[in-house]
Parts: sequence; C-alpha cells; structure tokens
Amino acid sequence: MNKTVIENFARFNSSLLYLPTFLLLAILSFLCSRNALSNEAYVNCQKELFLFMNSELAEYPRTLYNLTQLGDALIILSFLTIFIIYAPKMWESLITASIVSAILVGVLKPLFGIQRPAAAFGPENLTIIGRKLMGSNSFPSGHSVTVFTVLTVVLIAFMPKKIKYQIVWSCSIFLFGIILILTRIGVGAHHPIDITVGAIVGYASAIIGIAINKKYNIWGWIGNKKFYPVFILLFFACSIVMIFKIFEANLVIFYFALLSLLISLFVITNLYVKK
Repeated sequence: MNKTVIENFARFNSSLLYLPTFLLLAILSFLCSRNALSNEAYVNCQKELFLFMNSELAEYPRTLYNLTQLGDALIILSFLTIFIIYAPKMWESLITASIVSAILVGVLKPLFGIQRPAAAFGPENLTIIGRKLMGSNSFPSGHSVTVFTVLTVVLIAFMPKKIKYQIVWSCSIFLFGIILILTRIGVGAHHPIDITVGAIVGYASAIIGIAINKKYNIWGWIGNKKFYPVFILLFFACSIVMIFKIFEANLVIFYFALLSLLISLFVITNLYVKK
C-alpha cells in the first residue's frame, strides 16, 4: 500500500495548482461583477441562496450534525490513523498539508472578517443546528478547508492506475467532500461562497503540502517503528478526547472515530511489542 502512495506522489505535478488559482479568480470576478467585495454586500448577494439551502438541508438535522463533525481535524484524521502503519508516506504529506491549511485559515479569517449567517441575518431567520456561531470569521469555512485538504491528499495518494477507475475514484471523493461541506450551510454556520472557497483553499493546501514534502521529506521518520510509542501515546490521548466528546454530544460519528482510534492503537501497539 505504501508503495502505491510513493509511486503516485512521484508522478505528482504541482501544475495542479492552476485549477484552484483559476477558480479563485473566477469567484473574485463574480464578486466584483456584483459589487460584493464589502462585508454587507458579500453576505447579501448570496442571502437568498443561503436561506433556501439552509432550509432544505435542515430537514435532516441529525445526519447533518454527524456529518459536519468530519470537518473537525481530530474526527476526520481519526479514520485515517491506521494508515500511519500501512501508508506512512501519505501521512507525511497529510501533516504538511494540514499545517499549510491551518496557516492559510489563520490568516484569511481575520483578514476578511466576514459575518457568520446568524450574525448577518439574525439567528431567528435561519435554522441553526448545534452551536450558534455569531462571530465575524465566516470566510473561508475552516471545516471545508480541512475536509478538502484531507480528501485531496487521500485522492492523490491512492489514485488508481487505470483511467476509468481514476474517474470513479475522483468523482467519489469529490462528491463525498461536497456533501460534507454542504452540511456547513445546513447547520447555519457558513455562506455558500465560504464553503466553496474553503474547498478550493483545502485542495490547494493539499497540493502545496505534497509538493513541499516531495522536495524536503520532512516527516520521513513516521514509518520508523522506533517512533511508534509517540503514536501510541497520541492515539491514546485522542481516544480520551473522543470519549469526552461522546459524553458532551452523543453522536454516532464519535463512536466510529473512537473505534477507528482504538483499532489503530491495538494494531500499532501489537506491532511495536513484536518488534
């Protein structure tokens, strides 16, 4: 499995950054054409679309609230912990890409200061599922960035060789990602352009992360068994955090994430003991 990842990353071309660059310029052109570069104009130009999508998606509150948790790095990465053992090369790029995405989100959110939907339209005018977010840090959607950062790395890492399977694999990953980021509208946390730009930034973060790791190999120690105790402690700590999350909000997704962590913890501990 790790061999497949290595081969795919070896064929990787950073020209894939052309697509997100083009899409971001297209969105900027759209906003300019609507004179929607100010905070108020930005939220108002997509108000009707947001309220329609929020109303329609909110028909499935429990499903939305579970799926939207996958935008939390701890949750989505919990499902991939087993690949630290079987495909450490993927995790090397995943860590770098996650750092890139965290930096971009940390810069962009305060830079633009866009109001959340509840702050812009009033919480009484939309459906809010879960925590009510009222700040001015809506753009871009951090959850969407996280989702597409992780899914893009997974997409490239495990890309099949045959074209027909590549199409199916790519469409499946992107469809799953779109479903996940749409939940941010359904729970009343983000505007449509927030999640769109978030997805693009996440995709770009993954490409940049893979390119950096391909050149510098920063995390090459991850596949070394002598460092397994680090991951054993990390998986154990994350499992404890997940248990607290279950007590706080009894969601099915947390049980699956915990199960994934415990399986990874068992496998990596067993391999280290037998070393």
